[in-house]
Amino acid sequence: MNLDKSIYIEVIGVDPPCRVCHATWNNVQKAVSTVQSEHIEATMKRLDITSRDVIRRYGPLVSPAIIVNGTVGIMGRVPDPNEIATLLRETAK
Repeated sequence: MNLDKSIYIEVIGVDPPCRVCHATWNNVQKAVSTVQSEHIEATMKRLDITSRDVIRRYGPLVSPAIIVNGTVGIMGRVPDPNEIATLLRETAK
């Protein structure tokens, strides 16, 4: 499957990252590595859950949260890299 799609991922958590937020970031990185072989280009960014901009854009969130192309994908738990990769593939369709 050749998708050639760009995805923007925001990983939202506390700053400095707690162990749960750090684990989520690492799992997102693993998922991005997996889908890159499927021609899905992903840009990642960390954001602070207490930031006024984050609260204004997304409302109250439970940390950690993964936002994909502006939509909350996963929130309040550390997802498995395979689950994140599936979310990225679905978004790229």
